[in-house]
Amino acid sequence: MLFLPFIIYLQLIRIGLISDTHSYLHPKVFEFFEPCDEIWHAGDIGNIGLADQLNKFRPLKAVYGNIDGTDVRTVYRLHEKFYCEKVAVWITHIGGYPGNYSPDIRPQIKSNPPRLFISGHSHILKVINDEKLGLLHINPGAAGKYGFHKVITFVRFIINDDRIYDLEIMELEKTTLT
Repeated sequence: MLFLPFIIYLQLIRIGLISDTHSYLHPKVFEFFEPCDEIWHAGDIGNIGLADQLNKFRPLKAVYGNIDGTDVRTVYRLHEKFYCEKVAVWITHIGGYPGNYSPDIRPQIKSNPPRLFISGHSHILKVINDEKLGLLHINPGAAGKYGFHKVITFVRFIINDDRIYDLEIMELEKTTLT
């Protein structure tokens, strides 16, 4: 009997996740996001030039945040809902977190929860499993110069089929900003 080799094609997507850049991109963003297929930005981009810079590097999905002006708001929406592989994703800027979702989104998230819920705004890195709603919440913290945060953070992870895994965090002292 002859056995022919077969190839299993795994469609995995490497995601770079960032938020609250406030018009500043640390050079390490590009190094850390080099293996990524896409970049997702959870709002407070700062200006459209920064979004364009990210989009030239990797395809960008983004939402606008409370500090973003008309230049960003005319290109990006308040909410992005889509599928990445078999994972339902919802990105918004002010979303809260498990047990304390923003009142504006609470009814929707409870009636139709995504598998992956991403928000920014707090400048606090959080990765929380919401067992009640069966979703993973990620807030990548803040990657910009401005705000009360002591470190800048961004995240990358893999989505393959219906799985989210290999989450990695880059953390840099704000004092290293140029």
